[in-house]
Amino acid sequence: MTSAIAESPPHRRRTPAKVQDLGRREYGEVWEVQKQTVARRLAGEIPDTLLLVEHDEVITVGRGARDRTNLLDAAAIPVFEVERGGDVTYHGPGQLVGYPIFLLRESERDLHRFLRNIEQALIDAVARFGIHADRRAGLTGLWVGDRKLASIGIAVRRWVTWHGFALNLTTDLLRFLAIRPCGLPADVMTSMEALLGHAPARAEVAGEVAAAFSRVFGRDFR
Repeated sequence: MTSAIAESPPHRRRTPAKVQDLGRREYGEVWEVQKQTVARRLAGEIPDTLLLVEHDEVITVGRGARDRTNLLDAAAIPVFEVERGGDVTYHGPGQLVGYPIFLLRESERDLHRFLRNIEQALIDAVARFGIHADRRAGLTGLWVGDRKLASIGIAVRRWVTWHGFALNLTTDLLRFLAIRPCGLPADVMTSMEALLGHAPARAEVAGEVAAAFSRVFGRDFR
């Protein structure tokens, strides 16, 4: 059952922020972009930034993976061990991946709440397309019944967040057979295309995601 996460009150001054859509880019390149963006945010050179991207095929292994037993058949897919929480996940064509690089305010410095707010923003965004998504206790991500629509894993450096979410739009779900996503069976994964019978345009979904992040996190994207 979804637990309510309060959005920023409309009277509160929103934090200036920007959205940067990187298009389709190789994971390692964008990983470096994230690191540079975190450093620039820590130095006060840029505002909070939501990076949006689609990756070429890649598997990432988070800090929650005790070993590589959840990598099943990844010989032909690049594998990166990264700083985010969580276990093993797959990125590839047909996903909208988002990396919120936000300097958390004093009142926001609760990473559990931050994760729940990412879930809420995605719940709100996909609802615009007629998908009723929810949370599942103990399983971070976006769920529609017993199917997982989006994976989430974050890192934080001096209260600047990075890494983020992967929302399946038209993702080839058979590609998840290379792993046990976050330790779960591959057939748990779904996509907006599979749920709706058609795929909304990436630009439409990106716009709704950005609008939902603005409302839930109190960021004024410009």
